[in-house]
Amino acid sequence: MPVVETHNWAKSALGQDIALFKSNENPEHPILLIGGVHGDEPEGVQLANDSLQWLKSNTTHKLAPWIVIPCLNPDGFKKNERTNGNGVDLNRNYPSRDWSPAASKPRYSPGPSPSSEPEIKALVALIQQSKPRLIIHCHSWNPCVVYTGEPGRPDATALGDSSGYEVRDDIGYPTTGSLSQYGWHDNKIPIICIEEAEHAPLKDVWLHFGSGIQKIFSNLSLRNVRER
Repeated sequence: MPVVETHNWAKSALGQDIALFKSNENPEHPILLIGGVHGDEPEGVQLANDSLQWLKSNTTHKLAPWIVIPCLNPDGFKKNERTNGNGVDLNRNYPSRDWSPAASKPRYSPGPSPSSEPEIKALVALIQQSKPRLIIHCHSWNPCVVYTGEPGRPDATALGDSSGYEVRDDIGYPTTGSLSQYGWHDNKIPIICIEEAEHAPLKDVWLHFGSGIQKIFSNLSLRNVRER
């Protein structure tokens, strides 16, 4: 089936279009890949776009169903800022049970309430509707691959093998209101956080992670870990 492209799937806080691409009209339990959660991490947008181009051009692999959002935070991306147009860290705004209004710095602001931001409100609705079996979000910081939920470890290992980066089960500090908390701890969807090296040459990002991405999306036997 042809790829379904929705260039105005959702709106950002400042009214910019957010694009979404999927393998068919209603992919069942897809792998969901997200880039551009933090606007000052272009490496994550690059990896999401490179992954999308491979998925769209693939003619040799039978692929698992998928959804890709190349840039969830176009407001921050346009301004090279971590937060969205309302000054909120989107990865602290999920409606997880541990959401907290506290923030150690303004760049980590969780917003006035869970899912207060239109980007997260739209993404939470998508997760509830599509019931992904795995979510991968792409960032840049100290290079590593972090998985939350033991079922995500084999796929995190594939990304670690591909990149040579450390694979770990914890980012090393509390992330209340994050996708990891909402996805795994609240909904039992395994989450993988890719952290490319900050300021890595964009041309190298796919070289680091491409073979791991291809292995994950070509694995049709991924176990559905949620009870539906």
